[in-house]
Amino acid sequence: MEFISTEKTRDKLDIENIIEDYNNGLLKHGDIVEVKGSIHRLRIMSGFAFVVLRTPRRLFQCVYTDGEADFDINTIPEEACVIAKGKIVTDERCALGFEVHLTGMTVLSQPAELLPLVINKKELKLGIDVLLDNRAITLRNPRERAILKIADGVMCAFRNFLHSEGFTEFVAPKIVQAGAEGGADMFELDYFGQKAYLAQSPQMYKQMMVGVFTKVFTMSPVFRAEKHSTSRHINEFQGLDLEMGFINSFEDIMALEARMMVYIFNFLRTEYAMDLAELKVTLPEIKDIPKIKFMDAKNLIQEVYKRPYRDPNDLEPDEEKLIGKYFMEKYGSPFVFVTHYPTKKRPFYTMDDPENPEFTLSFDLLLNGTEVTTGGQRIHDYNEQVAKMQSRDMDINDFSDYLMMHKCGMPPHGGLGLGLERLVMRILNLDNIKYATAFPRDLNRLNP
Repeated sequence: MEFISTEKTRDKLDIENIIEDYNNGLLKHGDIVEVKGSIHRLRIMSGFAFVVLRTPRRLFQCVYTDGEADFDINTIPEEACVIAKGKIVTDERCALGFEVHLTGMTVLSQPAELLPLVINKKELKLGIDVLLDNRAITLRNPRERAILKIADGVMCAFRNFLHSEGFTEFVAPKIVQAGAEGGADMFELDYFGQKAYLAQSPQMYKQMMVGVFTKVFTMSPVFRAEKHSTSRHINEFQGLDLEMGFINSFEDIMALEARMMVYIFNFLRTEYAMDLAELKVTLPEIKDIPKIKFMDAKNLIQEVYKRPYRDPNDLEPDEEKLIGKYFMEKYGSPFVFVTHYPTKKRPFYTMDDPENPEFTLSFDLLLNGTEVTTGGQRIHDYNEQVAKMQSRDMDINDFSDYLMMHKCGMPPHGGLGLGLERLVMRILNLDNIKYATAFPRDLNRLNP
């Protein structure tokens, strides 16, 4: 009988392990190593060549010299997947303190044709449609993939932080019978003869799960059938949502998010330093985050920047930019909470401010002048929730499953939702959300 071992074996072909062994003195000048990777760039000169390998986290330079290697570098194309063999040569001029002088190379695979684009430049100066049409290869560019590594870091930090705070992760359905915020911007589908929709939010489900675990979160795709075409919107994004029960006020949610943003930035700064360096991004230190009420923010922009507001119920993108500018210049904070949005603009489950029912116990978090989070306190009383729904001419029979939790008792609770891609966009100060999305979906794009 044969068995597959459950023991993890150390990958000796991984450049990260080779670097670790060299730094720990287990490998030294003259030792022979093998490194796996893709040929990212070749610089062939007279009698020698620089061979840059692309590995999962870095670019690594090897040196080829005629007569020292048992292969001809001219026969190996860029983007070939190889195992490169050579000896370690200590060189303090190198970023790692050494390079590998090649003696052999095993080609595992190579391109069947020339690449349609040159992807080994420091930055791909391509139109966004060209960049996205060729996403399978443009993501191989170190800068492009570093953006997605930061997205990976945000998801990892979000999950780690909430687990450390006692939250339970659950999976919400993506096919739903009704919308959490109305059906106008939902993708409709035929579900075995019944009308169904792609979920625009896990809101109802995370509220239900508060009655089970008290503190919950979910990470899942969110679909919005909005016919917008802006630099900050896409029609499918990764939603990071949390909900917490037994709160004293909606400011408990804001305080939780403030700590979470500190954790995320610190996590990226330490665990994803290589990717931040590739993108030439230095993350600011986050301290206490300022807050301002919605109408006070409106009046502030009007007073300081002489910009009269047109929409009394929401912040326009230009207003968000000016608010971000003001709080960065005055308080040095890239973040600012805007609270107490008008009731007309917030969903039916948002609790009204008992001191002024025209406004809600809700907030947005702005980062570098763009809204990245929406949250607030939810209505937990059954009669209060039904009354608000009826005031909006909503048929409560369409929400019988949702209202069941209110009938059966719910603690005061609240939560927030944020879009991964928009958060990454603002952390890295990208000018289009699609750069922060592996395979974006918008009005005109359904592939790749």
